[in-house]
Amino acid sequence: MTDLVLITDDGPVRTIRMTRPDKKNALTMAMYDAMAEGIETAPKANIRCLLIGGAPVVFCAGNDIGDFLQAAMGGGLGAPILRFLYALARSDTPLVAAVQGNAVGVGTTMLMHCDHVVASTEARLSTPFVSLGLVPEAASSLIAPRLMGHARAFSMLVMGKPLNAAEAKDAGIVNTIVAPDAVEAEAMKAAQHIAILPPQAVTASRRLMRGTPEEIVARIDAEADQFKERLKSAEAQAAFTAFMTRKR
Repeated sequence: MTDLVLITDDGPVRTIRMTRPDKKNALTMAMYDAMAEGIETAPKANIRCLLIGGAPVVFCAGNDIGDFLQAAMGGGLGAPILRFLYALARSDTPLVAAVQGNAVGVGTTMLMHCDHVVASTEARLSTPFVSLGLVPEAASSLIAPRLMGHARAFSMLVMGKPLNAAEAKDAGIVNTIVAPDAVEAEAMKAAQHIAILPPQAVTASRRLMRGTPEEIVARIDAEADQFKERLKSAEAQAAFTAFMTRKR
């Protein structure tokens, strides 16, 4: 596992926290595996709600570029990424997110799988997939249009327009906006509220609302296939070369 993801249980609530603030919580393959493990094992630990959080000033900057490019050389997204996305899609345990600062790429798309999202007034969501010559992931190409309509989803996923907290709430991604220093407490309050509800009724209601996970998983796989092809494209290779040159 990795010490870059901290998993703690407080009664029926499990917190899965990304703890790599020096890299803005960019996710490594080991972090993906650890987060997936935290979600997958929740039912056996009698966890009734999961809370996903980040560092005090940033939620998640997306993929660690080094890890991501190494996985891409293997021809795809990488097994740990898919494991995490499948865990989100198949989770029967409700998911709450506490979002401070930037949520980039998968930092944004994972929120679309959450049942309740608390964001700070300074939160900013962005999905720069197409600008890198790639396509959306985490079934966001399916979920985002359902949440916000085609026009706004196209603006975010294809044109790369970021959303501030108010825009994300209006789009249906965020439930509650609070001051930065109140995000964690408000998210935990929501998680604890969910956790004390009759668990079988919560599960049944959630399944009715979300439907079976097969459709979501199928879209994750379809996106992953397109992602694999796009990684080989001249557009993506040029975008990544430019990105790495700019980083230096």
